[in-house]
Amino acid sequence: MIRPIALTLALTLLTALPAAGDGSPLERAILDELNAARTAPRAFAGHLEEYRSHFQGTNYLVPGSRTRIITREGTKVVDEAIRFLRRQRPLAPLTWSDGLSRAAAELVREQEANGTTGHGSGSTGMRLRIDRQGRWERTIGENVSYGPDEARSVVMQLIIDDGVPGRGHRKNIYTPSFGVAGAACAPHPVFGTACAIDFAGGFTDQ
Repeated sequence: MIRPIALTLALTLLTALPAAGDGSPLERAILDELNAARTAPRAFAGHLEEYRSHFQGTNYLVPGSRTRIITREGTKVVDEAIRFLRRQRPLAPLTWSDGLSRAAAELVREQEANGTTGHGSGSTGMRLRIDRQGRWERTIGENVSYGPDEARSVVMQLIIDDGVPGRGHRKNIYTPSFGVAGAACAPHPVFGTACAIDFAGGFTDQ
């Protein structure tokens, strides 16, 4: 089964990081934050509560700067995400997959070059990218974040899922059947940074 894929766009003025390869510190940190959110969702809700305290209307004011992040739903969706985390039962942590990281890297490196967003199409579509790297088990899915260049901010953005009616990113993070994941980040010419996370029930590299 292929899980639904989800996309979020963040309008930010954050500075982009240099291109990162498989298993860079940022990419590994994203997995760590995903696992913190999966294994202790109630504790992770505290990060969202602190984030909520910096809103002015629908704008998030970055602490210590004049940067404003424009959101679509404001604190309403943050409160929804906090309630979700408080109810969510803990899940098993995800294991890092080099193959899934390479599949994610194909996407963000292409978008670094052409400035597009989304999950790719044709030969760069999610399933074909993952299939090129190895054999997946049971289910696959993908999240893509635009804007944040810090691991916890990437994961928080995906859990909050501002402007995504189906909250597809959040659902992917809390899918019990996902057991492995790989992340990749690269500069994006429009949004500063793009980070993709590919998930699977299991994965064997080529």
